Amino acid sequence: MEFLIRKKQQLILGLSLLLFGLSLGLFIQATQTEDQKAKQGFEQDYHVYSIELPNTLTFATEKIALQDPDVMERYDRELLTNVYWQSQMLLYIKRAGRFFPTIERILKEQQIPQDFKYLAVAESGLQLVVSPAGAAGYWQFLDKTGKHYGLEVSDEVDERYHLEKSTLAACAYFKDAYAQFGSWALVAASYNMGIEGVKRQVKSQHLTSYEDLYLNTETSRYLFRILAIKEVMENPEKYGFHVPFNQLYKEPETVTLLADISISSLIELAHDNASNYKLLKWHNPWLRKPFLNVSPGKSYAIKWPANQIPNSPLAAKMNKGFLRLSDMQTDSIEKTDLIGVISHQVMSGETLESIAKKYKTSKENIIESNQLNPALPIKVNQILIIKKVEDD
Repeated sequence: MEFLIRKKQQLILGLSLLLFGLSLGLFIQATQTEDQKAKQGFEQDYHVYSIELPNTLTFATEKIALQDPDVMERYDRELLTNVYWQSQMLLYIKRAGRFFPTIERILKEQQIPQDFKYLAVAESGLQLVVSPAGAAGYWQFLDKTGKHYGLEVSDEVDERYHLEKSTLAACAYFKDAYAQFGSWALVAASYNMGIEGVKRQVKSQHLTSYEDLYLNTETSRYLFRILAIKEVMENPEKYGFHVPFNQLYKEPETVTLLADISISSLIELAHDNASNYKLLKWHNPWLRKPFLNVSPGKSYAIKWPANQIPNSPLAAKMNKGFLRLSDMQTDSIEKTDLIGVISHQVMSGETLESIAKKYKTSKENIIESNQLNPALPIKVNQILIIKKVEDD
């Protein structure tokens, strides 16, 4: 009996091992088959193609000599880089739907060739980025250059992030550079290395053609990067990019609030008028702080989401998409829901005590708000920030 039990156990074990072996073999065979299929599919279906270059190349109607083998290789490199960085190029195309209408309009008004809109793409990707050197905004202005071309750059307001104003500043730069070089290609090169840098190279090399000049690596690539972006964005389907019109980012509809008075809290202003601070910043990235001090005689145009105005207290005084914030004031000196910070220009004969009394605050508050030295007198025409003091 014991012998039969052992035989039965051995038989069961043998059958189990046999079934396990068969299963393992089938698994290995299936795995090998899948690997072979994947390999075969990759070899059959995955292809990376070199790209045939166009016969002619122009930037702002100026012909670029593609017959030069060095020029051809530089352009080929940039075209391949931009075609095969698919996610980036898709985002360029989508963002253009939002930003190009404004940029194109200003370029046309300023009589600057439309090809310069692709320079903005090359500079920032139409994003609010900051370079390691501190260049910022859509057109990547350094603060000094931005100020030179009329942009306000401060802790509270940075118009390098203002699409319309920074585009106008860029146009002013292009005009200055064109007056120097008489070549739009060299204008573009100078945007990368500076007007004086290009002038030195033109003078030392006795040449006036961008493609013939020996330049640093970045600038020698710069125009060809712009041209490659232009080629793909103007012919997306030719390079395999299919973006339906309804997937392009749209230029948002806005109305204008003219801030001709100081705003103590942009957060509260948005909250009290059917919006939020995130949207206010999205439409107005040039606002760098959650408050806005407005000097006497100055004003700022703040974009407000048009679809939120009907549900806002601002709607009652909105006229054809425009509202001056001071129109929301009462006859008193301040209106608590809008004016929490007041800019006061010191008049002859005024003292800290008299100003504090006028605005129902204290001398100490004014000193603290403006970081004044109590031992020094205030000066005529000096601008003081007066912070609102809540009523008891």
